[in-house]
Amino acid sequence: MSLIVGEKTVSTDDEGYLMNPDDWSKEVCERLAKSEGIELNDEYWKIITCMRDYFDDHKIAPGTRIVAKFIAEDLGYGKKARNYLFKIFPYGYVKQACKIAGMRRPRSWSTG
Repeated sequence: MSLIVGEKTVSTDDEGYLMNPDDWSKEVCERLAKSEGIELNDEYWKIITCMRDYFDDHKIAPGTRIVAKFIAEDLGYGKKARNYLFKIFPYGYVKQACKIAGMRRPRSWSTG
């Protein structure tokens, strides 16, 4: 499958996850978010940037604990961070956050 963003064609799997995370861009992110019914705001962008930075450093998608820790500490949600994460991505971390952030679908994760 593919996603056309501007003049660029980006390959996706059957579920809409990018085949190559390096194809991710702000425009691709916005298109993926729209396909999930999500309108990105500043907090979404901070979370997505956190995820992309982790991916750039480690070459794997960050787990929910890493992102929840960022939300708790950097965004100030404290103990409500995990609930907030699942509130803004109501269909789950893997289903929406990882997809929008341009990650491949994590094969071993069954939650989210």
